[in-house]
Amino acid sequence: MTEAAGLVPKRILVTGGTGLVGRAIEKVVADGEGRPDEEWIFVSSRDADLTNAAETKALFEQHKPTHVIHLAAMVGGLFKNIRYNLDFWRRNIHINDNVLHSAYEMGVQKVVSCLSTCIFPDKTTYPIDETMIHNGPPHSSNFGYSYAKRMIDIQNRGYFEQHGCRFTAVIPTNVFGPHDNFNIEDGHVLPGLIHKVYLAKHTGSALTVWGTGKPRRQFIYSLDLARLFLWVLREYDEVEPIILSVGEEDEVSIREAAEAIVEAMDFRGELVFDTTKADGQFKKTASNAKLRRYLPGFQFTPFRQAVKETCTWFSTNYANARK
Repeated sequence: MTEAAGLVPKRILVTGGTGLVGRAIEKVVADGEGRPDEEWIFVSSRDADLTNAAETKALFEQHKPTHVIHLAAMVGGLFKNIRYNLDFWRRNIHINDNVLHSAYEMGVQKVVSCLSTCIFPDKTTYPIDETMIHNGPPHSSNFGYSYAKRMIDIQNRGYFEQHGCRFTAVIPTNVFGPHDNFNIEDGHVLPGLIHKVYLAKHTGSALTVWGTGKPRRQFIYSLDLARLFLWVLREYDEVEPIILSVGEEDEVSIREAAEAIVEAMDFRGELVFDTTKADGQFKKTASNAKLRRYLPGFQFTPFRQAVKETCTWFSTNYANARK
């Protein structure tokens, strides 16, 4: 049908397809953003161990993708990163090398990988932009993950220069939304806080936030990020990465994020900051000027609305949510 209409069908393989961003892309596609010439295939670690080259190659041979969105990674919050820097480095290096090389061998037309703003140098000027990724060491708390993610950019350039491959990457700021990992010990700050507020509300205890609450972050709602991923896959032709983020003016402190969750979940208890816990990087303000040059009219979901929707999803799906 699509071929008869003159459209060459795309087979889009999404690794990490059952995670936070994969689920968001799946929802956005299902809700009408997909196109008739696109077939979407969402895979998870149950389908293949991407640290294993043979399993990765077999997955690509099974699905024969023309395009790949590469989201699969070993991820975790600040304290998990501090404990397992070597594991984060090794597992992610294997995953990324296997996925990119299988994509090259199978003749995949385009790969869009997912990086993170934590890969940027610890000592830098703000706002950070796409040209500054390799300008110095990342923060020592997550150097394993950060260097492994940086190497995707190196590989993308290598595959382009040697083989002409259109492999690129996006750099989202802190992502949150439905289907996140709400684990308090190992998850990221926002879903961890949502889980904490849920528990504090149900036990009638105080809400304890780790750190001073002063560090600042740009949060992007997973459904907004999903819409931007579709645009990058279809329209963005640079090998150089692009930051996907709300504007600098939309940066919020951890205290403000906690207060937004408290309001969304109607928590009436005490709010306490445990200053014996590490804060991590104070800020990693990113410029979305490049994105705005391409998409000046893109509308982001307001932060408090996105927090409210995420809190509602977590409360409704508490029994099955990752935690």
